[in-house]
Amino acid sequence: MILNYQHKQPALSELKQSGENIFIIHGLFGSFSNLFLLENELHDTHHTISVDLRNHGSSPHDNSMTYHEMANDIFRLADHLNIENFSIVGHSMGGKVAMACALLNPQRINKIVVADIAPVAYPEKHNDVFKGLTAVAKEQITTRKAADSILSGYVKMPEVRQFLLKSLRKQGEYFKLQFNLSALIANYASIRGWPESDNIFNKKVLFIKGSDSDYIKPEYQSTILRYFPNAQAKVINGTGHWLHAEKPKTFNRLVKEFFKSTDNAAV
Repeated sequence: MILNYQHKQPALSELKQSGENIFIIHGLFGSFSNLFLLENELHDTHHTISVDLRNHGSSPHDNSMTYHEMANDIFRLADHLNIENFSIVGHSMGGKVAMACALLNPQRINKIVVADIAPVAYPEKHNDVFKGLTAVAKEQITTRKAADSILSGYVKMPEVRQFLLKSLRKQGEYFKLQFNLSALIANYASIRGWPESDNIFNKKVLFIKGSDSDYIKPEYQSTILRYFPNAQAKVINGTGHWLHAEKPKTFNRLVKEFFKSTDNAAV
């Protein structure tokens, strides 16, 4: 499949041919608009390709959703765009896709930035979210307020509900969720899991963690360095898992500095 994407050329005309290509990948339940502030920052000096992963946004739906498949979707899109080598920024599930790309085909990947996720299997975290979204999908929703009212019975945090309901799109008389909810539920074990690999990515990697998030724990460091021995880590204080939305200026600055840097120290 060819993923839905948005390709922006560098703002500076002299870089249109020479600027590095950076793929930007959202997390679970998201779409390519989630990291638009980062995209706007990077496209001054880089080619940016923001994507909707399979079963998200306007990309094709599929019954299967492994990390190898999602990584190959990225390579297929790169081939479609005649891009041989590129870097990746990925948040959460998108960070796992970035890591899978780097391990699967390291000669094509320059650098990666992984936002608040580790190459490990996680426990179930989204059961209430799935229940709430299933309840929304069962109803004939005519307003976003009605959808929020239903979802609030399962998801208490308003900002999380607001994010989830960004996927609502008007189709005729009713609002429908844009992501493929049944496929996300069916593939949830794979999404929260991680495909073990003997491969190593020796190039530069930046992990950015939210200080209040539990997605990257100290005990994951040895696993991270096993796969990515040249990794470095940065922590954004006062943020949780949605660090790119909570403190976008800090997050964007760290990403831009990483891509400009020529000598990143290891963790």
